[in-house]
This record gives sequence, C-alpha cells and structure tokens, in this order.
Amino acid sequence: MKKLLLLFTLAANFVLGQMPDISNTWLNNSKPYIGTIGNKGQELKLKINISEQNKKNDQEYFVSGYSLVDTNYTKFEGKITILKYKDSKKQGTVYGEYELAEENKGKHSGLFTGKFIYHFKWNRKTENIEEQHIELTGDWKSYDGSIALKTELKNQ
Repeated sequence: MKKLLLLFTLAANFVLGQMPDISNTWLNNSKPYIGTIGNKGQELKLKINISEQNKKNDQEYFVSGYSLVDTNYTKFEGKITILKYKDSKKQGTVYGEYELAEENKGKHSGLFTGKFIYHFKWNRKTENIEEQHIELTGDWKSYDGSIALKTELKNQ
C-alpha cells in the first residue's frame, strides 16, 4: 500500500509540475505583432503562423511565420523560451526570450533575438484569459553583420 501511495504522489507531482501548453498564445489570434525596427521607427510586422510546444522541454515553443518591413517579406523559424512565471489570483506574468531566424535572402535578412513579457488577466470563474499583452523587445542583426537594429513589438 505504501508503494502505491508513493507512486501516486510522484505521478501527481510530475503532472502538476508540467507547464500548460500555451502555444495558441503566441499565435496572437491570427493577428501580427506590430512595432518598430531601427532608430527611425520604421514599421515592423511579425506574424506567427505555427506554434508548437517542445515535447522534451515544456518551457520552449517552436514557432514559424513571417516578418514584414516595407515590401521586404521574409519567412522565419525559431523558438520562444519561458524563463520565469509569476502568478497572483487575478493576473499572471511570463518572462522569457526569443530567437527567430529569417530565411537567408540577402542583406535584409537576419536574426531576431530578445526578451518578452506576457501579462494576462485570468477569470477564475470561466477559467479563461480575458486580457493579454505581449511585448517583445530586442535586436535584429543581418546575417552578414553589416546591419544591427533595435526592435520593439506588441500584440494587438
């Protein structure tokens, strides 16, 4: 009986210790993240079309989509990694980092890297997220190293 109780306790800890799958969060309701790139505040749009939780590391998500600056449309693939999570009764905050590698299409393609903050309000009665804000702040660097720009993006 003691062995069965120990096995049940270990199984419960394993299940309760898992990060829930929030892959749909990064899809942003099929809307692009909008922000700026560079010192002059040129508009940047980033759209994530696919988001999947890593089966081996539940704190990591594989994403793909495209970036758009002026008429420069470039596909990317990368990952979003959760580093820290704070929770209160009505709201939560998730902190992490991202790395998104664009398709190499010349001088105006490169690598997005940075940190994100995801704030959300939780309705315990309906068990749904009612409001969410995602901010991605970081850098974009061209593959040839000739261009390095600051980026700021927010969900809509």
